[in-house]
Amino acid sequence: MTVQLNKIVYLSIGAALLTPSLAQAAPPEGEAEAGVSVAAEGPQPAAESKRKKKARNRDDKDKQEREDKWIKRWAPTRNLVELGVYGGVFLPSRNHELFQPDFDLPDQGFQNLNRVAPEVGLRLGYYPLRFFGIEAEGGVIPTRVEGGDSALLYNVRGHLVGQLGLWSVTPFVLVGAGALGVNSAREALGNDVDPSLHFGGGVKIYINRWVMLRIDVRDVVTHKREVSEVFNAHNFEALFGLSITLNRPRDEPKPEPKPEPKPGDRDGDGVLDPDDACIDEPETVNEYEDQDGCPEPDTDGDGFYDFQDSCIDEPETVNEYKDEDGCPELDSDGDGLWDDADSCVDEPETANGFEDEDGCPDELPAEIQAFSGAIKGITFETNSDEIRASSIPILDKAVKVLGDNPSIRIAISGHTDDRGGREHNLDLSQRRAESVKRYLVEHGIDESRMTTAGFGPDKPIASNKDRSGRATNRRIEFEILPSSQ
Repeated sequence: MTVQLNKIVYLSIGAALLTPSLAQAAPPEGEAEAGVSVAAEGPQPAAESKRKKKARNRDDKDKQEREDKWIKRWAPTRNLVELGVYGGVFLPSRNHELFQPDFDLPDQGFQNLNRVAPEVGLRLGYYPLRFFGIEAEGGVIPTRVEGGDSALLYNVRGHLVGQLGLWSVTPFVLVGAGALGVNSAREALGNDVDPSLHFGGGVKIYINRWVMLRIDVRDVVTHKREVSEVFNAHNFEALFGLSITLNRPRDEPKPEPKPEPKPGDRDGDGVLDPDDACIDEPETVNEYEDQDGCPEPDTDGDGFYDFQDSCIDEPETVNEYKDEDGCPELDSDGDGLWDDADSCVDEPETANGFEDEDGCPDELPAEIQAFSGAIKGITFETNSDEIRASSIPILDKAVKVLGDNPSIRIAISGHTDDRGGREHNLDLSQRRAESVKRYLVEHGIDESRMTTAGFGPDKPIASNKDRSGRATNRRIEFEILPSSQ
């Protein structure tokens, strides 16, 4: 009996110890499903909320970076010019002094203006510093007196502006002076102008490089009706403006990063050190690059490397006849023509306007000499630039000589005697020279080969005291020009 009782006790204790383990290992069907549901679904919403929060924070950060970039990007700069228009409302004082006094009218002609009036105008500002500037404005304020008659107020003013120019949104204050006037019929207010002071503040919004919005609130102080009430009438105005901003500095382009030298290329010339005969001096980059890794020498500094220069100690002459041999060009006879373009290297060219490009001495042919100096036989109608018919044979000979010698260039000058006014004679002589040139051009001579001048009575070659001398002084001269002129 005792043994059975002990068995029962031991079995009861074992069952009590095993029951929690069995319950945990094999729960009822309903409880198992509930446990799985809690384990699978419970943590999931928390995980999704965390991801959304990270994404939202990232978006907010990106947005903030964009906003910071704009808020600072268009802040005012030095030497900025602002040109704009504005509009708004003007609230005139009830005790203004804007009227033309007339003792025959009630209250000497004073009438109150409507309480609110529109205002438009133009504005120009210059800001030598990003925190300080000066501005000028002019505007009109169309309104009426309380009796119904129209009146046009206008203002012209300037002011100093102080601004907090650190961001694209820029607060500012201003103070200035000017004049406030009225223009109207006598039955309204007549015409009057009073000095004015004004002060106020506002904000500018720089949209981009070119466009700026602006809001102003101001108090415009003028004289009051009573004579002793100076600068005691307050007129309030609120303005909205649109401006173009000029003279902003362009964004400096970021320098391109220099390519890093390749491994094993100490001087960075693209030739690796094992193949580089000058590992501390970079190879010269040019069309003659020999890839030995060394710079090419140019001893005389004429732009030709020594290995292609026939005269490494004498620089090449820079001229239109450059032959690229690296040697200086010679001008043996010193006439300004290099030997390789000079037909007479030991005899200098005669600079007389005839074949001056061949480098050889020469004389003007007789037929050309005949048309050098005063040309007899070219005459004009009295006090006129009309060429007389008797002059045509001489001019036709000149056409033939110039046509046969296309290298010849001439200066045609006109001269008169001293009768008449000097200015008239200068003009007449110029017109006569141009008439001769026009005849030659019309008969086939290139206009670019001729110049004209009128000297009037300034260069006489005979006395003007007798008829013969005056006739000699009335002349046309041809001068052969050297080719260099």
